[in-house]
Amino acid sequence: MRLSPRSSLTAFIAAVTVATMTAGAPPQAEARTGAPEPAVAEAGGTAPIWGECPPAAPGGITRDPRQRCATLRVPLDYRAPRGRNIEIAISRIGTARPGSRRGILLSNPGGPGDSGLDLPSRLAVVLPPEVLDRYDLIGFDPRGVGHSTPVTCGLDLVKQFTLLLPYPAPDGGIERNLAFARDTAAACAEHSGDLLPFVTTANTARDMDRIRAALGEPKLSYFGLSYGTYLGAVYLSLFPGRDDRIVLDSAVDPGTVWRDMLRGWSEAVAVRLPDLLAFAAERDAVYHLGATPDEVRRTYDRLTAALDRRPLPDPGGFVLDGNALREITRMGLYFDGHFPSIAELWQEVAAAVSGSALDPAVLTRLDRPGLVGGAGGGGGAGRAEIPADNHVAALYAVICDDAAWPRSVALHARQVAADRRAWPVTAGMPSNLWPCAAWHSRPVEPPVTVTGHGPRNVLILQNTRDPSTSLAGARGLRAALGRRAALITVDQGGHGVVGLGSCADEAMNSFLATGALPGRDRFCPAPSPAGAAARSTPSPYMPSVGPL
Repeated sequence: MRLSPRSSLTAFIAAVTVATMTAGAPPQAEARTGAPEPAVAEAGGTAPIWGECPPAAPGGITRDPRQRCATLRVPLDYRAPRGRNIEIAISRIGTARPGSRRGILLSNPGGPGDSGLDLPSRLAVVLPPEVLDRYDLIGFDPRGVGHSTPVTCGLDLVKQFTLLLPYPAPDGGIERNLAFARDTAAACAEHSGDLLPFVTTANTARDMDRIRAALGEPKLSYFGLSYGTYLGAVYLSLFPGRDDRIVLDSAVDPGTVWRDMLRGWSEAVAVRLPDLLAFAAERDAVYHLGATPDEVRRTYDRLTAALDRRPLPDPGGFVLDGNALREITRMGLYFDGHFPSIAELWQEVAAAVSGSALDPAVLTRLDRPGLVGGAGGGGGAGRAEIPADNHVAALYAVICDDAAWPRSVALHARQVAADRRAWPVTAGMPSNLWPCAAWHSRPVEPPVTVTGHGPRNVLILQNTRDPSTSLAGARGLRAALGRRAALITVDQGGHGVVGLGSCADEAMNSFLATGALPGRDRFCPAPSPAGAAARSTPSPYMPSVGPL
């Protein structure tokens, strides 16, 4: 399939100078405004009844046989606590040494939209005994996600792969993104409009406090990755005094949610890409992409341009165009262990654009680590009770309902054009139109203000070259938390710090086991060759579907 010709960006801006994304939007969802009192989350705690967990996702992690699951009911709208309830699925692996138990370690893998129900099974494999002895590991599917009451927008994740994150057309035009944003916002409202306004980070934090109360715990400890760092920071601010030991890995600046944070991807990807280019150049005898990073970059640019002109269809329905290659490459930057798969794909594409056929097995191999399936078909696929687009619908719900987005099409068009010049590797996608710009409801409360009020009990971990949550974001969170936090920065690339062999691993484990927080911010050098070997194995902390 070939992309149809697009009008120039200048002509498009002229055509929509006075247009905004509000055209045709129905009235806002009826919801009370203003933040509920934090104490409301304490009410109604009922001890969970533990039993078998629901079926695991096909191809997912091996579930620990000790893991048990339960369901809690929480208010849809905490402003109306006696109104409609929704379900939150939770899980637990109890400590093997109750005599050493300190409390619970609640966890979130990121997303937004990722399931955390099996995160205790992940953590049980990699945390050392001195940590596992101290905590019951608690996971949960956040509201709107997975086996909690789920949301859906009825999206086709394969056909709409390069629109889910808003890549512009090859000429920079954003007309199709405008249409997708309007259509998707309408579809989300049609399928899940009664739920969407309340699938927010603040409400998920309130659900976390309901989990704490239902388990009879005065405080909770917490491990949050990526988006989960923002969720943890919001919990700290809503429920001061109810937090124990908090680890935030790959941090979001709470002052940038969400559009400014996403726009930061342009620079973050550009900072990380040289790691992949160097990997391929060092193995030119294997991949034949170029003997230097600059040569590999020229090869990559040539391939994306060729696919912009003539996409390669896959018999399974997936179309590999220039934007699909850009997005698969962007996702591959999250973890060094993905580099061989990405280099192999580039090699296959180079052969295909020169006249050979693309081997469909390459896309199949990419799907195994989640590079295609993660953004284009993961989530609830294979589980009839979970909508196939659930993780994407929940992503949109959170980022669109946490904070208001600008609705000017002309603004987005100008920023896309500027980004394409400054950061060509992401082609203007991070500044483009998301469905949030056409969302059918406004946020029911302002974003939570994250402050440094409270005890010094937060450890922030951050890579220097993270393609998603940048070092600047971690510094922003560190500044917001002030004296409460210590920041450990690691000289490595990728999204997710712990479990990859750096000194951050020991610091986190010591903090969780003993409460010993570093006295000042620290810098970790790149892992030793022996420690770096761990980077060839997918980290157990890596988010399953991203993008945060």
